[in-house]
Amino acid sequence: MTREDESKSGDKRLSDDINVLEAEVAQLTLELERTKHAVRRLRDEEDPAKGVYRHEEIFRAQQDKLRLDVEIQFRTNKINRIKLGIGDMEPSEGVKNGFLF
Repeated sequence: MTREDESKSGDKRLSDDINVLEAEVAQLTLELERTKHAVRRLRDEEDPAKGVYRHEEIFRAQQDKLRLDVEIQFRTNKINRIKLGIGDMEPSEGVKNGFLF
């Protein structure tokens, strides 16, 4: 199953192991840096005078950059919840009983 399929199905769950999450954050951070460099390189390659445009590639790379930012943030938030002892986010008793507050 590809990453896109996982995100569509909602099947993928993050690990509950802090070490695994930190390793994933490190890997995603490296990928994020590579993507940032790719965006810079593509922008440098553009030359409107010669008719060289890389707008589609830049757009896709920026989308990847944003996706990686979100994935890193999800994992960082999960690490913080584990460290604080907060389990899966379940609604409070009031919400379960039909009250918002």
